[in-house]
Amino acid sequence: MPSNYRDIQTAVRVEKFRIWFAWVSGGVIMFLIANATRNVAIVSVITQTLLVVLGILSTIAAVTMTNRLNRKAADARKAILDDV
Repeated sequence: MPSNYRDIQTAVRVEKFRIWFAWVSGGVIMFLIANATRNVAIVSVITQTLLVVLGILSTIAAVTMTNRLNRKAADARKAILDDV
């Protein structure tokens, strides 16, 4: 395979790592916030509700971005391998 395809694959892998690292980091931060507010009655309920919604939205965003990267990598692979 040409090195151009390898460069594309490496870039896609790095971007996927960044996406999922940010997702995990956000999850840890959300957990710490929820844990810090657990003893304050109404704030805890509101915080946990918001964090659940934000967690679902961030998961959807991360999966969507990963799927788009996979499609771009597949298109690039087809374009490079068809040229050979």
